[in-house]
Amino acid sequence: MADLVDSMLDLMRRLPPMHVEENVASLVAMCPDYADDLLGSVDQPLKVMTDRATGKEYLACDYNRDGESYRSPWSNEYDPPLDDGTVPSPKLRKLEITANEAFDTYREMYYEGGVSSVFLWDLDDGGFAGVVLLKKALAPGSPTEPAGSWDSIHVFEAAERGRQAHYKLTSTIMLQMVDRAAVAGGASAKEGAPPDAKRDGEINLSGSMTRQTEQDWPLQDQASHIVNTGRMIEEMEIKMRNLLQEVYFGKTRDVVFDLRSIDDLEKARRQRELQKELVGFIKR
Repeated sequence: MADLVDSMLDLMRRLPPMHVEENVASLVAMCPDYADDLLGSVDQPLKVMTDRATGKEYLACDYNRDGESYRSPWSNEYDPPLDDGTVPSPKLRKLEITANEAFDTYREMYYEGGVSSVFLWDLDDGGFAGVVLLKKALAPGSPTEPAGSWDSIHVFEAAERGRQAHYKLTSTIMLQMVDRAAVAGGASAKEGAPPDAKRDGEINLSGSMTRQTEQDWPLQDQASHIVNTGRMIEEMEIKMRNLLQEVYFGKTRDVVFDLRSIDDLEKARRQRELQKELVGFIKR
């Protein structure tokens, strides 16, 4: 029933982004028959899992999920084990291994920590698609320190056209920040409140942004796909980060300063009048 799924998605857009996991779980519990439709349409913060075979960490999302199991990019095995789980073809699996090594270097260069994962799958038309996942979380060392997480989900499709390849990239960034140092001395939660209750003076800022692009790049061999998608993802992340910093945070800063000035408003008014007088003298 498409109307029911649309209603659930419409509801998710109106609920607080920082509680997206709890809200999705509640909707799935109410409408289990539409769980796959909902999980495939709503971006959630990436989960960090550990490969039992290699001991390496990887990221879990809807793109490496099969039922209740998640495939690891390192061992190509599902956790919990799944005998008939979907895996890429041998040729694509080889490219997937190389891509994970490349983006692991990218993660270290731009994030200096965190976790990255790349998953590829074959398409019916002969091309392939994939997703590049990046996550970094800031864990507070004390109740008054800030916390946050950055989740990047880059989904792409690649179609080879002779010596060129056409790429379609959809990038989503989810950002969550909690500032608990707003009150001097660090305010504690009220007595009797649950452990995750909001503290006095605590500021929560969370949301997501999605952008799309399509580009054609030269194709020399299979490894060129990694270079081409890597260049596109790098450019997209830089653009989206600058957009977050300059537009979203900049606009928030302007609104806050309009509501409550740091400096004395009377002092600022006198400065403006003095500037006007100086301009008048210069024009004379």
